[in-house]
Amino acid sequence: MSVRNGLLAVLTLGPAYGAQLHTELGERLGHRRTVNIGQVYATLDRLGVQGLVRAAGVTDDGLPLYRITDEGRGVVDSALSSAPDGAPDWAEMLDAVLLATSLPGVDARELLQSYRERWAAASGAVIVDTVPQARLASDATAALAEAAIRWLDGVADELAGGGTSLARAYSAARPRRGRPIA
Repeated sequence: MSVRNGLLAVLTLGPAYGAQLHTELGERLGHRRTVNIGQVYATLDRLGVQGLVRAAGVTDDGLPLYRITDEGRGVVDSALSSAPDGAPDWAEMLDAVLLATSLPGVDARELLQSYRERWAAASGAVIVDTVPQARLASDATAALAEAAIRWLDGVADELAGGGTSLARAYSAARPRRGRPIA
């Protein structure tokens, strides 16, 4: 999932400022390398130009707030309901599933099933070739597909368990601003 769609997904929780969105992405997508704060602000600017986010006032200390538009919500609904077309991608799947399961009101079961179907199809595409690297690459794809399906099934089991909800609101902790102290 792109940073663009990740920011939009987090904004479904309500208005937020850039550093807050940066922190929320990091906490919800623990597997991902850190997203640069500058990338967050540049992406928010582009989302504004595209009409997917709007200004939503300022915080008590003057930080600009952003809110998602109806058009932006449509992008999120699409991104969190089914796997993108084409061959499945591990990191893309992790982003989408981790975000979907972290957001209140999102039913991730359809997304899980969509990814499961994509990975099942990928595992069935066996390459029979005399070139050893092609065969090894096919074996690697099958192994990755098996791992993805196993992980998706585990997420589905956890969601079905009903005990503790994986969804949560914005963190109550306010992100630090400025440069880290050396």
